[in-house]
Amino acid sequence: MTPAIQVTGLGKKYGQVHALRGISFEVAQGEFFGLLGPNGAGKSTTLNILAGLTRPSSGIARVMGYDVVGEFRLSRRNLGVVPQEVSTDRLMSIRKTLQVQAGLFGVRKASAWIEELLHRLYLWEHRDKLGHELSGGMKRRLLVAKALVHKPPVVILDEPTAGVDVELRREFWGFIREIHAAGTTILLTTHYLDEAEDGCERIGILGQGRILALEKTSDLLKRHSDRELRLRFDRPLPQIPVSLREFAAELLEGGHVLALRTKGKEDREAFWRRLADLGIAPVDVEVKRPDLEDVFLELTRGRGEQQGRELPV
Repeated sequence: MTPAIQVTGLGKKYGQVHALRGISFEVAQGEFFGLLGPNGAGKSTTLNILAGLTRPSSGIARVMGYDVVGEFRLSRRNLGVVPQEVSTDRLMSIRKTLQVQAGLFGVRKASAWIEELLHRLYLWEHRDKLGHELSGGMKRRLLVAKALVHKPPVVILDEPTAGVDVELRREFWGFIREIHAAGTTILLTTHYLDEAEDGCERIGILGQGRILALEKTSDLLKRHSDRELRLRFDRPLPQIPVSLREFAAELLEGGHVLALRTKGKEDREAFWRRLADLGIAPVDVEVKRPDLEDVFLELTRGRGEQQGRELPV
């Protein structure tokens, strides 16, 4: 089956600065894929190339098999984009905006689908409001409706919930899960890593214009097996035992809590043996398993500042 998105050796230079350094990845039809990375990693450049807003310096990008440069009209017709920046026509109503957007894609008789979108995105009662009368949340929902009005098989969500309140975020993700369940391919970029962890089946992490990780979300979390331990003692420890200092241990709450991090099964077994040799036993143990934020920071730590100085892509 043709990939929904296919990126091969994609590169982009701005003068002497490399925004993308020959990245490659695919997104299968019907997949929910996350493209993550710190500011300046190359996410926006990648999305702009897929949307036909930026020409690559090298490599190929395709949407549903159509080259985003050589077959722009066909690739763009198969793509819906919810941009990060909120922009609406101040003097056009919500309903008229969607009618115009449908017309731009050559969609005829879109009234029924537009009406459904207005209901599903809680915009029906505001359908005749002009752009300058809309709240921030309404504008966000209108962007989603515009991206979906031509029923594209692939949808890009670029920071879709930035600045959105909790209730709207819940409604938004409920709707996105429904269209994904119906077969729509989703490519998500977000700084809310809990959203990516909950929704994405597979994740690519960018750093300095390169792919740092590309695998199933569950496998990515398993591969990084650090554990943060917090041990509570009924009597305070006067100091950290010498044999435990290699675990970056720290005493908290007046010595009643020992916090540390272990790396992998063998590391944890060594810690517990040393603790037993010391003859001290905790009354309670709290274990924090790594989440996507932990993995993200481990892969990108120390790179964000350099990227930010290099180019704000």
